[in-house]
Amino acid sequence: MNDKKGIRWKQRFQNFEKAYQLLERTLEIENLSEIERGGLVQFYEITIELAWKLLKDYLTEDGFIIKSPREAIKQAFQSEIIENGRTWLEALESRNLTSHIYDEKTAIKVATEIREKYFLILTQLYNYMKAKM
Repeated sequence: MNDKKGIRWKQRFQNFEKAYQLLERTLEIENLSEIERGGLVQFYEITIELAWKLLKDYLTEDGFIIKSPREAIKQAFQSEIIENGRTWLEALESRNLTSHIYDEKTAIKVATEIREKYFLILTQLYNYMKAKM
């Protein structure tokens, strides 16, 4: 059973890595068109979703019981897997906002936040988990 749990977070990491790399490549585009910005927001939503599930799987292997994205983030912060717990919670809130409502003003705001602060925390998680692989 432990082998399956160890495999689970590693499989989740592979999916997270693919989404992270798509997000990274999209961020390399300087002046995003409306369609590219929509793609950026979508890649961000997928990456954040996979990030908290990766944290959940990883923490579950260590014996924690995680039932929600917020719990995963809080425990990962307490376990020193991630830094900037508050930024992670803001990132989750932005993801929830963009996945339920599309409005150009919100998309522009979130795209700016992705570029300025959320991609950094995702990169830190990516580097941490890559080292654990």
